Amino acid sequence: MPISHDDFARRIELLDSFENSGLGWFWATDEHGRVIYLSDNAKSRLGLSDAKIIGEQLTEVFRSDDADDMDGEGEGERPLAYYLGARNSIVKLPVKLVASEIDTILEIAGKPQFDDQHKFCGYRGSAKDITNTRETQRDAKRLAQYDALTGLANRHRMNKRLDTALNQYRRDKRACALMMLDLDRFKQVNDTLGHPAGDELLKQVSARLGQIFGTRGEIGRLGGDEFLVMLPDVDDRGELGELGARVIQMLAQPYSINGLRAIIGVSLGIAIAPYDGLNAEDLVKAADLALYAAKGGGRGQYRFYSRELQEGAKLRRQLEEDLRDALVKKELTMHYQPIVRASDYKLSGFEALIRWEHPERGFVSPEIFISCAEDIGMINQIGEWALFKVCEQASEWPVELRVAVNVSPTQFAGSDFVQMVQRALQKSGLAPERLELEITESVFAADENLTREIFRNLKELGVRLALDDFGTGYSSLSYLRNAPFDKIKIDQSFVRGSTDAGNNNSAIISAIVGLADALGLETVAEGTETKDELALVKKRGASHVQGYIFSRPIAHEEALDRLSKGQLIYEPRGPERYRADRRSVLRKIGLIHDDHRYAVTLRNISKTGARIEGLLNVPIGTDVVLDLGDGQLAVATVRRSKRHSQGVEFETHLISDGADGLCTRYRVSPYEIEAAGRPLASLPRDAYGMLLDSSPKRVSSLPRFTEFDFEAASANEA
Repeated sequence: MPISHDDFARRIELLDSFENSGLGWFWATDEHGRVIYLSDNAKSRLGLSDAKIIGEQLTEVFRSDDADDMDGEGEGERPLAYYLGARNSIVKLPVKLVASEIDTILEIAGKPQFDDQHKFCGYRGSAKDITNTRETQRDAKRLAQYDALTGLANRHRMNKRLDTALNQYRRDKRACALMMLDLDRFKQVNDTLGHPAGDELLKQVSARLGQIFGTRGEIGRLGGDEFLVMLPDVDDRGELGELGARVIQMLAQPYSINGLRAIIGVSLGIAIAPYDGLNAEDLVKAADLALYAAKGGGRGQYRFYSRELQEGAKLRRQLEEDLRDALVKKELTMHYQPIVRASDYKLSGFEALIRWEHPERGFVSPEIFISCAEDIGMINQIGEWALFKVCEQASEWPVELRVAVNVSPTQFAGSDFVQMVQRALQKSGLAPERLELEITESVFAADENLTREIFRNLKELGVRLALDDFGTGYSSLSYLRNAPFDKIKIDQSFVRGSTDAGNNNSAIISAIVGLADALGLETVAEGTETKDELALVKKRGASHVQGYIFSRPIAHEEALDRLSKGQLIYEPRGPERYRADRRSVLRKIGLIHDDHRYAVTLRNISKTGARIEGLLNVPIGTDVVLDLGDGQLAVATVRRSKRHSQGVEFETHLISDGADGLCTRYRVSPYEIEAAGRPLASLPRDAYGMLLDSSPKRVSSLPRFTEFDFEAASANEA
């Protein structure tokens, strides 16, 4: 039935009313996609003129809005151009209004129009302003993906980003490094300065991480004091080690929070895809294991993931359990390392050092079990036992020497620490001036007024105070101004290598000694091991020396026997000169020459070279490759050769693995193994062997060298 004039008028009135209400507008295009109509009310509200839009392509007026795809991972909405090109209906498509200076997001709908001959005539559609709704949705989505305190990506977003990135990187044969960070001593700041101070500290940590990494990686906060950094296209462990060291250095600098000073540290675990894991779950587990190892090694360190860490984590958990019983079973003992006067090498006192002889595992390094004690909340209990034991044993000495005891920051900040020291002195009868408490700068992370009060109370007891590890963190001279120290201990890291040409350590030693002299304090050069180091620290003015050149830590019985015999002079015994670290090892590795792989024994290794045994009469100058395992190949040249022993020099120096070991910068890539016909997987132990087995077989030349089992030969001779 034809529409009457009145019906038509009413429809026009309704459309005008709808347009003028602001609830929505209408638009239309011609068959070429050019705008031929937009509601007047829309043009008025959005500051548009006919000259700006009429005759323009619709895609120049509206542009698909995909900004809500905050991960940058999904496909988002199909673009407007797709619908127009396919002449499909448009339903609730969010678009940005390009032609207007007002930031506006519209939701448009439209249908293609055809005449009686099915010829396309253009689009007719509607639009409504959804700017406020869209912003609310984006805010909600942002809250779901970002940490409200720091503004960093949260755990959900980081997991999603990592998962998506690794899937893409596997297709593109790219690498991705992951750093997992955990703040050290953060709980102490929270407990002493309060949670608002802890929140402010986390914000400052986030800002420093942003300065370090910039736009090269994405930083996330997983919760609490844990952070994660994703670094695309980085697999150079040398570069990652330098970055890790920089993070440790930067985050250890003091923080100013509401006028108070706070000091924390950080431990890092580093894993790299595809070497240490292919998917997000495996890579995060690898980084977490490396972080666990870093914390277990003494904190303030970084570790690269390695296959051995799985076993190390199990060992540490077992050690934590065993440590709970160690005190009861009397497995912990005190050893004493002499501190001698630099002028005449006469004994002036001992440093007390705790030792754990595990009934099954033997000697356990203090670096390991002290951090275990901190993690399981036993550090105060062990610290109290050590203090009472040292005072008791020192009171038995026939010579009235001083004894130094290390105090942990947690123990120092305890509510009854001063009373504990007083009880230990009273119970043992030890003169207060004979007890020296060694304290690191970490104690200053607590409330400044409380710290000053503890110092004052300790000095009222009559005990001595020594500042330990001076210069290794971000030491402030205000410590020396405000704390009544009697001694500064020069950390062994400044003594080691101080005689090397071009090394600044000797100048640093001079500066510390000069500062101590000006303040009337004694100085102790720790870790002195060689005669050239001893000569240097004496020349630089250190008043006391401690280190293996005089004695290792000895049991109480041995110390008591020596004192009873009046043996108070120590003669220096040790190497003439400092030698760069060369780690003694004894394990089988591979040596590759031409197309042959020989089994040899690695005797020792340094950053620059190694000593191997197992091949007879290898000529000097021979180029070889050492297969150190886990895909680590080191190109080397034989520089010394005698019968079955060779000394080799590396073409590229090894780097620190963050612990006591060394590693190569690069490894055999799992992508290379995949290209050789194997399924893609994280690195196996014998990565090179797998790569070799997968390569096309070729005719081998005759082996040039003869393998020699020197261990079997030695056994036969015996």
